[in-house]
Amino acid sequence: MTRPALELADILRAHGNDFIDRHQLRIQQLKVMGAITRCRTAAMGGHVDKCPQCGVDQTISYNSCRNRHCPKCQAQARQRWIAARERELLAVGYFHVVFTLPHELQILVLQNQVELYNLLFQTVAETLREIARDPKHLGADIGFFSILHTWGQNLLFHPHIHCVIPGGGLSPDHTQWIRPQYAFFLPVKVLGKVFRGKFVDGLRLAFRGKRLTFAGQIQHLADSKNFGSFLRTLFRQDWVVYAKPAFGGPEQVVRYLGRYTHRVAISNHRLLSFDGNDVTFLWRDYAHGNKQKKMTVSADEFIRRFLLHVLPTGFVRIRHFGFLANSQRLALLEICRRLLQMAPVVRSDEAASGSSRLCPTCGTPMIVIARLKPAEIVWRFLSKWFPDTS
Repeated sequence: MTRPALELADILRAHGNDFIDRHQLRIQQLKVMGAITRCRTAAMGGHVDKCPQCGVDQTISYNSCRNRHCPKCQAQARQRWIAARERELLAVGYFHVVFTLPHELQILVLQNQVELYNLLFQTVAETLREIARDPKHLGADIGFFSILHTWGQNLLFHPHIHCVIPGGGLSPDHTQWIRPQYAFFLPVKVLGKVFRGKFVDGLRLAFRGKRLTFAGQIQHLADSKNFGSFLRTLFRQDWVVYAKPAFGGPEQVVRYLGRYTHRVAISNHRLLSFDGNDVTFLWRDYAHGNKQKKMTVSADEFIRRFLLHVLPTGFVRIRHFGFLANSQRLALLEICRRLLQMAPVVRSDEAASGSSRLCPTCGTPMIVIARLKPAEIVWRFLSKWFPDTS
C-alpha cells in the first residue's frame, strides 16, 4: 500500500498547538497527540538495518511511536496479534456479533469511561454465555474474544463491541462439541433484551456504589429520582445486537480479523485534503446503503472527534472469554481440537525478527546494526550537509 499524501500527524502538527491552547484535555490525550506527531521522525530516534544475506545497508529508519491510537503503528501490532491467534482457530464456521449502546448513554459513558467500558465488556460476555448455555438455544459453553470500538465512520462517539465467536461450544461435561441449531447461532432479539437488562442493572449498581460522575448537561442525574427515571427511558427502545452469518473457517477468519482488531478511529488513507482550516475525509453511510461519501469539518472539530476515542491509560480493548479466556485457554482448546478431530498444533519456536523491514535486493529480513538517539541523528545530518572543512 502506497504512503498516503496526507496523514493525521500533518493535521496535528499544523493545528494541534492551537487546539491545545483552546481546550482542556486529559493527559492521555496530550500524550497521544505528541506521540503521533513525533512518530517516524528524528525526534523518536532511529536505527540502521543491514541484510544478513547479501550485506545491503539501509539508510536511517526513524522509530515508530507504537501508540495504539496511531494509524501508522497498528499494522505491525495487528500482524503479531493475528499470528498468535492463528494457533487458536478451530475447524468450524465463525460468527461476528456486534453489541451497541444507545445514543442516550453517550455523555454518561464519556464521563465514566473506565467504569462503563468495563461494564460493557462484562454484560456482553455474560449475555452471550448465558444465552449459549440455555438448552433452548445451544446448551454449551462457548469461547470468544471481544473488541471495543468507540467510533462511527463519521468519527462521532459510538461505543460498541465486536465479538468473534466459533460456531458451537463444549457440552457442560466437556465430552461433546455442540453445533448451533440456528443459521444465526444465537437469537439476536433475545440477546438484545438480555444485554439491555444486564447493562441497566449494572448502571443501577454503579449509581448505588457512587462510582459514577455527573457533570455539565447530565449533572441532574446525580439525583436518585432523576437517575431512576433515566434508566426507565432506556427500556423504551430495543437495544441493537447485530449478527452476521458464519463467514467460513480458519483461513477466512484470519483475514477477517485484520479489519477489526487494531483499527484506530480513522486511517490515513481515508484523509483526502487539509487546506489549513478544514479537513475532508471519506466515510461510509451505513444508514443509506453503505454508500461512500465525503465529509468536510473544521480542523478543530476533526481533532475534537478524534480525541473522543483516546482510551484511558492501560485499558485493555481486546478481551477473551469462555474457553478462550487466558486462564484456561490452552487446556480447553486441546479438548475442542480433540472433539473436532483436528490435527495437533505444531508450535513454532522461531522468534519474531527484530526488524520487520525486508531487504530490497533479496527479500531477507533486515537486522538492526545500530540504534541512534535523536541527537545522534541530528549530528549525522549536520555532518553530512555541513562537513568540517577547517
